Amino acid sequence: MSFDKSRSNRSNSKDPAYANKASRRREGTDAELIESLHRLDGRNYGSYKSVIGDWEYGPFSIAIDRVQADPYAPPSNCRATSTPESMGIPPELLATVDGRVAVADFLNRAFDSNMARFSHPGTVAITRPGQEILVRSAATVTDEQIEIRFQVQLPARGRTIMGHTAAAIFDRDVPDIIMESLDFTPPEAAEHLERLRAHVATYEDYQALQSALQERSLVGFVADGAVLPRRSGISELPMGEAVAFETPESLRETIDLPNAGAVSGMALRPGITVIVGGGYHGKSTLLSAIQRGVYAHIPGDGRELVATARTAMKVRAADGRSVTGVDVSPFIAHLPQGADTTSFSTENASGSTSQAASIMEAAELGSELLLLDEDTSATNLLIRDSRMRELVHAEKEPITPLVDRIGALAKDRGISTIMVMGGSGDYLDVADHVLMLDTYRCFDVTEQAAAVVGAQPRERMDEPAFPETSPRVIKPIQRKGDRPKTKVYGTETIQLDKQRIDVSDLEQIVEVGQNEAIAWALRGMLERFANDDDASLATLASKIGSRLESEGLDELTKYGARQWPAHVSMPRPIDVGAALNRYRGLNLV
Repeated sequence: MSFDKSRSNRSNSKDPAYANKASRRREGTDAELIESLHRLDGRNYGSYKSVIGDWEYGPFSIAIDRVQADPYAPPSNCRATSTPESMGIPPELLATVDGRVAVADFLNRAFDSNMARFSHPGTVAITRPGQEILVRSAATVTDEQIEIRFQVQLPARGRTIMGHTAAAIFDRDVPDIIMESLDFTPPEAAEHLERLRAHVATYEDYQALQSALQERSLVGFVADGAVLPRRSGISELPMGEAVAFETPESLRETIDLPNAGAVSGMALRPGITVIVGGGYHGKSTLLSAIQRGVYAHIPGDGRELVATARTAMKVRAADGRSVTGVDVSPFIAHLPQGADTTSFSTENASGSTSQAASIMEAAELGSELLLLDEDTSATNLLIRDSRMRELVHAEKEPITPLVDRIGALAKDRGISTIMVMGGSGDYLDVADHVLMLDTYRCFDVTEQAAAVVGAQPRERMDEPAFPETSPRVIKPIQRKGDRPKTKVYGTETIQLDKQRIDVSDLEQIVEVGQNEAIAWALRGMLERFANDDDASLATLASKIGSRLESEGLDELTKYGARQWPAHVSMPRPIDVGAALNRYRGLNLV
């Protein structure tokens, strides 16, 4: 299904004179672009700028928007555009927002896959998607247009243009990739079209599942047959021959989905759910799947029908993180040197103070579900057993452990918790639901846990109401003539000017593109929205999320991102707010 040159509007017209300014966009046919590149052979690298413009290839066009300054700079930015009709994409797949998002995600993946078939490594690049179906700037689809944003490494020998090689890239490699990825019209594309339909159906079912969570007042759902284990700790690919998930009968519900039909699975209800079991039996695997259930997953991932409340937040200890003006008093009553715990700030939080701050920040940002794993939590924030309470009296211990506050958090603030706990039975007293994992099989042991609690009672502490906290209002940052610097390093670090923000504990940022979008969103919040009448942190995070959802990821250009950003992915507003909470330059009114 490679590019058929007979479909192109080729022309024999001569290449325009090189007197055109480099900044001026040219227009022409693919033949004129190829001829121009041949003529550039042997010239200085900067002459590549003469091909910036829009080039018609017949069934599609290619825009060359930015040419790299030299062979060692980031690759040149290009866009391919066409129409769904000319590419044979059925209109019914584009009739809804969900359909358009899924089609765009599929085309992004097809382009990424076909690069290896039709170009040399490193020549053509596009955002590489993970296992999640996300809105990405690399591919957008409406009922009238398809747009794919990619990059091309323009070839050179030293700093001399290799024009003939560049011509081959735009005459053969790029067109073949585009047509193989986007064209569903040839008879041999039938299988390609079926995969597209399956991709859309999977995304539609996930969105329907999310709607069912809200309608049934659930915080999560794990379908029977889901494959939760991953290949390794550094891979999100499914493990081969893994034990498929099977729902305990007491927790089974059936949900009707538009494509998969009636699907049964484990309904996770509001309140406190504790996951127990022996080591290496799948407790953290289940929690990780629930944690990732805030996103849809591609067909074959195994977690396609795992859905979690969209605002679910994984909270963990993060030694050394910055905290600014957070009320941690529900967990920490006092600190040495008389630090105010109702408006706690530090440049170097401990494990317990960082996790307490993360819980309170998540509540402020509107999370309805907290996810915790004892392996990544501060032990002294989670529990304090009876012997330690006897030895260290309450008035000497500033920390009120989560076990004494988690019930009020659910009752008074409506915030549920799902947590992995293998080392302390104290949480059995407060748990509404107890799940046991045994060799990756899930059992409802709530009644057995209640029997254990009855047989081995412990003194329960009085649990005061969980307080409402005042919203924190941020001050805008004032740059003093310095050139702004916005950069990300993987999914773990954001750089704003001279400040680096460590977001490595925000485990639900799953793609580098999300981190890049968050970086530009932070700049918008701090430099533009912080002047609004309501500049509370939670309001600004919600506002930036609404802007990106309604206007698209190109909205980020208003906050300093380059025009036509190619490598950004849609973040959750709650993760944008969480990243801002970790900014050491954050100032509050």
